[in-house]
Amino acid sequence: MVFCVEDDAAIRNMMVYTLNSSGFPARGLEDGSALFSALEKELPQLILLDIMLPGMDGIEILKRLRLKADTANLPVIMATAKGTEYDRVLGLDLGADDYLSKPFGMMEMVSRVRAVLRRTAPKSKQGNSVTMGDLTLDRTSHTVTLQGKALQLTLKEYALLDRFLSHPGRVFTRDQLLSDVWGVDYAGETRTVDVHIGTLRTKLGSLGQRITTVRGVGYRMEGEK
Repeated sequence: MVFCVEDDAAIRNMMVYTLNSSGFPARGLEDGSALFSALEKELPQLILLDIMLPGMDGIEILKRLRLKADTANLPVIMATAKGTEYDRVLGLDLGADDYLSKPFGMMEMVSRVRAVLRRTAPKSKQGNSVTMGDLTLDRTSHTVTLQGKALQLTLKEYALLDRFLSHPGRVFTRDQLLSDVWGVDYAGETRTVDVHIGTLRTKLGSLGQRITTVRGVGYRMEGEK
């Protein structure tokens, strides 16, 4: 089940219709109050959440979702007005899994929903390593191999790669990466992230092209297709 939180009835109905037609059972909700009432009865697989809502806006709703134990890890795609970079970055900082810029096409919406559900689906345990194609990161030995050959990564490059491989397709802001990899007390500039991403891409060779720049936001590592 996908919950679509959108106050414009015409858009909401179109979203629900398209998702249902694409094989994703969906339910439309007009505001935050209706969402939290619905969540008391059923937990969806994903929430499509508009930022501009009457009463409680989407950012406040996302904060509340992430504070509740039963919805803390619930996938959320934020819908933001075109050009509102601040809202988009803030949503990602608060734990949104992806975003859609309004006006968006219905097929783009379905594609984003499918991608987020695919990468957030529970995965079977395969030891303490993660792989992508010929690349393997082993957390036990703290090593990275590419086509069977060991890569010499710095501690920060290793930590960045671990973050990307653990969440393929997810967008990370530079501030998120600074906090996760360098620590919340780090006083340096976000340019530091760009430099380390550049060296990591180089060491990964052709696979480094999968670490893509999301203009105005940060970086994501594209998963296997």
